[in-house]
Amino acid sequence: MALAGRELDPGPALQEMLHLLSELLGLNRGRIVLFDETGESGQIRYAYGLTREEMARGRYALNEGITGRVLASGQLVISQNIDNDPHFLGRMVERRLLPEGPVSFIAQPIRVAQRTLGVLACHRIRHRPRPLADDLQILKLLAAHAGQLLQLHAQMRERTESLQQQNRLLSRALDASASRYGIVGNSPRLVQAIAELEQVSDSTASVLLLGESGTGKELFARALHLASPRREAPFIKVNCAAIPETLFESELFGYEKGAFTGAQSLRQGSFEQADGGTLFLDEIGELPLAMQTKLLRALQEGCISRLGGKCEIRTDVRLVAATNRNLEEEVARGAFRQDLYYRLNVIPIRLPSLAQRSGDIPALALHHLNRVNQANQRNVHLTAGAIERLQQYPWPGNIRELGNVIERMVLLCDHPALEAADIERFLPEASLPLSPGADPRVIDAGPEETLSDVRPYVPATSHSPEALYRALQRAGGNKTRAAQLLGLTPRQYSYRWNKLGLSG
Repeated sequence: MALAGRELDPGPALQEMLHLLSELLGLNRGRIVLFDETGESGQIRYAYGLTREEMARGRYALNEGITGRVLASGQLVISQNIDNDPHFLGRMVERRLLPEGPVSFIAQPIRVAQRTLGVLACHRIRHRPRPLADDLQILKLLAAHAGQLLQLHAQMRERTESLQQQNRLLSRALDASASRYGIVGNSPRLVQAIAELEQVSDSTASVLLLGESGTGKELFARALHLASPRREAPFIKVNCAAIPETLFESELFGYEKGAFTGAQSLRQGSFEQADGGTLFLDEIGELPLAMQTKLLRALQEGCISRLGGKCEIRTDVRLVAATNRNLEEEVARGAFRQDLYYRLNVIPIRLPSLAQRSGDIPALALHHLNRVNQANQRNVHLTAGAIERLQQYPWPGNIRELGNVIERMVLLCDHPALEAADIERFLPEASLPLSPGADPRVIDAGPEETLSDVRPYVPATSHSPEALYRALQRAGGNKTRAAQLLGLTPRQYSYRWNKLGLSG
């Protein structure tokens, strides 16, 4: 069976096996019947001693004839004399062409892991010097070997097809990224957002990136910078949600030596660092009102003053801001300055959610998979079924959530080829609806469930009261940990908690 180790296609090895079965053992007209694509019937795929026309007639429905019975039951069937067996169909070879005297027919199931793959069958002359039991033992061994070859071939073919699909998708992703500043995808909504970005890249007007959390605002801000004449100058990012309120002024405008206790030397703020380039203010909706006034002045006058400084410093900065909040609503309730909103909203660009660009999910998934595999020296890949399942999932956390799930799969999976069923345990659970009149603060997670037991919880983007309460309960009442479960900063969590008028 040396052929089995050299050939990816099991055909030559199986054909040689049937040849030896006939020439050395005298078990004639051996054939291997395998299920067709429907799984409802079998067809002769390999044979020795049968013509092509005879093989073509060898098709059996489940329970049709002896072969059909073995396909359906997975049990060995022996016909001691085909002339007296009404179940023997004689479909391939006319009786007159077979040897005179009693002829037996043996149909041995080919099974792997409790599953029937097909049938190994042959003719046997009744009167033989070798006992029937010996022939049956040989057929059983050969059927087991055939099953292993067929299973190995199926696994190799599936993996090859999966890798080919990944290569195709990655090639498309790389082609797209080459012209789209590292942004993966080519869905209509994404292309529209990029077209708008490129259209305003040469101007100096402020740009406001709008969209749900996790849609890639920083990537778009960098793309705008790279598309602009400022591409060789600095790109400075400031996450407004991560800065304590007391440090905003020094973070944005810098400070002079001795401006406060601990100010041992002069420090340039983000505006000075971004001079000549682009300043990206992420989560601009988290900016305190007092700082909103100072930011507006810096934008209008084009100059800033360091904390503790006495002179103004002129800066040339292209501002890009981003938020997942509805700033018009924030203005209406007095939480955001109207004049600053108008200043920022000169060129609004709305980024599509992942649900609006579901066609990009295969390329995005493989982009993240390739990145995580390389970073962790792994070789995990997704089958077509797994990618299709990812495409069906709603992804409330958008691209960030998809990337996190891919990383979790790569690090925690126990085998390299992931099917659709394999990835189910890595997908975040959807938020469960409350029954009418139920108190959202009383949500039983089960007596054995702890924070370490549950899957990372990602609620709807709106962060409903029950979502906030559920996270707080899972975090054992710790709001900082609850914020982490929701992908928020503690300040964002407290803001949403107070905004919804929750107590506790």
